[in-house]
Amino acid sequence: MGDFFSTFFDELPQITSGLLVTVEATALGAALALVLSFVLGLMAGSQLLAVRGVSRVVVEFFRGTSLYVQLFWLYYAMPTLTGYELTPLLCGVVAFGLNFGAYGAEVVRGGVNAVPRAQWEAAIALNMSPFQRMRRVILPQATVQMIPSFTNLLIQLLKATPLLWLISAADLMTVIQQIRDRTGESLTAYVTLLVCYFVLAYLLTLLMNLLERTAKARLGQSTDRRSLLRSRSAVSATVTGGAAQ
Repeated sequence: MGDFFSTFFDELPQITSGLLVTVEATALGAALALVLSFVLGLMAGSQLLAVRGVSRVVVEFFRGTSLYVQLFWLYYAMPTLTGYELTPLLCGVVAFGLNFGAYGAEVVRGGVNAVPRAQWEAAIALNMSPFQRMRRVILPQATVQMIPSFTNLLIQLLKATPLLWLISAADLMTVIQQIRDRTGESLTAYVTLLVCYFVLAYLLTLLMNLLERTAKARLGQSTDRRSLLRSRSAVSATVTGGAAQ
């Protein structure tokens, strides 16, 4: 254990660099996934059959195929077909964005459909255009319902970033793995990784809890301050328990 932590602190600049790659892959992958979620999710509610069909095909394809295979296809197979090679980090961002964007599209579709029909009718009665109805009435209410599911997807995306190690990206997993190889201390290395990813996941949860509270406040909904410190599973358990009573 002493050898591992001695090497760990000696390689602290590399650890920091690997952590930044992990955070960058998570942030950029989440940003791409968010954009695709709204594009595909709103397309799924279109009145045009062709638009709904394109959305359904894309969503089902990326939900129905392995993220592992998608990542390898982008890194190893695509250069052979197109002659264009992506960097390992960019491959990860694209793969994460496509895969989690497909899951997020279902979150958006469900959130929009969950807005009470009376809200739609009220917006129509106010003579709003479809764009105005969606931007001013529907999405503000739907977004509050989407945030818990988006939080879970964000945590899942973070936990998928160690796959970057398989395509030689210098992320946190890669750096810790190199230290493990040098010291031979597998237990300490992987416990350290568990702690690092847990801290990152909890920080993301706090950020999303704050975002959810802000979104609810804009709609005039009251929130408990203690909810900011709860994990997503704790909040879900509380809601489930309250419903059961």
